[in-house]
Amino acid sequence: MAAVLKRVLRPGTFPAALGHPVGRREACLSTDAGAAVRVRFAPSPTGFLHLGGLRTALYNYIFARKHRGSFILRLEDTDQMRLVPGAAENIEDMLEWAGEAAGEDHSFSKEVTGMPPEEMLSSLKKSSKAVLKRCYQSSLHRGLAGDGAGIPPDESPRQGGPAGPYQQSQRLELYAQATEALVNTGAAYPCFCSPERLELLKREALRNHQTPRYDNRCRNLTQKQVAQKLAEVPKPAIRFRLEEEAPAFQDLVYGWKQHEVASVEGDPVILKSDGFPTYHLACVVDDHHMGISHVLRGSEWLSSTSKHLLLYQALGWQPPHFAHLPLLLNRDGSKLSKRQGDVFLEHFATAGFLPDALLDIITNCGSGFAENQMGRTLPELVTQFDLTQITCHSALLDLEKLPEFNRVHLRRLVSSEAQRRQLVGKLQALVEEVFGSQLQDRAVLDPAYMERIILLRQGHICRLQDLVSPAYSYLWTRPAVGRAQLGTISEKVDEIAKRVIGLLERPGVSLTQDVLNGELKKLSEGLEGTKYSNVMRLLRVALSGQPQGPPVAEMIVSLGPKEVRERIQKVLSS
Repeated sequence: MAAVLKRVLRPGTFPAALGHPVGRREACLSTDAGAAVRVRFAPSPTGFLHLGGLRTALYNYIFARKHRGSFILRLEDTDQMRLVPGAAENIEDMLEWAGEAAGEDHSFSKEVTGMPPEEMLSSLKKSSKAVLKRCYQSSLHRGLAGDGAGIPPDESPRQGGPAGPYQQSQRLELYAQATEALVNTGAAYPCFCSPERLELLKREALRNHQTPRYDNRCRNLTQKQVAQKLAEVPKPAIRFRLEEEAPAFQDLVYGWKQHEVASVEGDPVILKSDGFPTYHLACVVDDHHMGISHVLRGSEWLSSTSKHLLLYQALGWQPPHFAHLPLLLNRDGSKLSKRQGDVFLEHFATAGFLPDALLDIITNCGSGFAENQMGRTLPELVTQFDLTQITCHSALLDLEKLPEFNRVHLRRLVSSEAQRRQLVGKLQALVEEVFGSQLQDRAVLDPAYMERIILLRQGHICRLQDLVSPAYSYLWTRPAVGRAQLGTISEKVDEIAKRVIGLLERPGVSLTQDVLNGELKKLSEGLEGTKYSNVMRLLRVALSGQPQGPPVAEMIVSLGPKEVRERIQKVLSS
């Protein structure tokens, strides 16, 4: 850093690598004719990927696909003190989790994808608990949205690409070059103020009910004073000299904006004493070198855009178009907080929600589309998206509706024969995972049986996991029900059982739900003093051990005549 500062303090010219000077340009409402669209999602790995981040990534992805451009993932990891271990990996894992729903072939969980359920689980159980959970969820959702769901980046730290590296901590030389250019032209200067002095300034401002700001003390130091201070503080921070007149710009969402940043805040640090840039410098340098054409980011950065435009101007670079997205808020208008565990994508993946449903609900609650409707797939979102339709109003997210969104998307998958086969395999794995050695008859893992269950319950379940909840345990294990328990419902247990078995053994009868409903009503009509509702209640308990559940006719079709007969006979002999 000391060598760089010596270069910084010596007059010079812009390095050729920094690009050619251009005039100031204001954003317009359309893409430049013939220019390639390149957008980026640039999260900081100071936490795991959450719904707000997913929404920003999704809008960037949709915009890129709409204009046949490129979607880039860049990790802004320059704040080394706040990095969360595993967060960088989590961000890519979760985007790949969404991508694998589209059948994309990424490195995550390749070793188990496509295996038969028993072999897959055998492989998974050899892994650590954390890896098992991640791989299991990946395999659970992989291939379940074959019509194009998922937002995998075209370029990323893991994918690589022509504009890499894609982690800011690996791009420090570029920031040093840009800083040198700014110092050489007087647009930036070294700051020798100690952290203690800066903290005192902040406390004094707060005590006087003022907004804390740097007083620009080091801005007007002479070269001689700078040289003297360098002997004492060889690694000063570098600050950017804010101009009094910030350029106006036309945001693609909020319209014309101008923020006179110099009048409300002091000169910002752009390069810290440890050689790492702050966000303001890093995003400008990286967006320029990565050829970013449009910046779609959260509205919290709207007021910083004038500052970034001043940096572009000072460096002689053409700025991209800017579009700031309104915040994603809770239904009550409060901010989505990373302290809420249930806003992280991993929570939803673990709970068995489909990526399709998440992408659908976070666009349904906001703007950017002529109308909102439940059940849209990603190709439909891309087709319908219109950046000019995004309003300035915050998007209110009602997560209580997510199960219903998931129900709609799950039913769509069931309607596809190819996707239904995928669901059968996932359900086999779930049954093995949840019930394991409790299975009295492994015939329940038969694909035909699994498919019958899925078809019968479509529209009634929100997640595939619902089918392995206690309410549906009777589908996989036989309930422990005794004659005495059934006797409390009706005294005619034997007669009812006899008639049901006779119905199941009647030759030439197609036991569909409609046929069974009619036959069961006839059966109860011949039982004097016994209500139809009691007959249904008795049969439901005999077959499932539960007082509530699907219609008895559906239970019989689900389990099949052979299993129903065995369960009834077991009760009679108990």
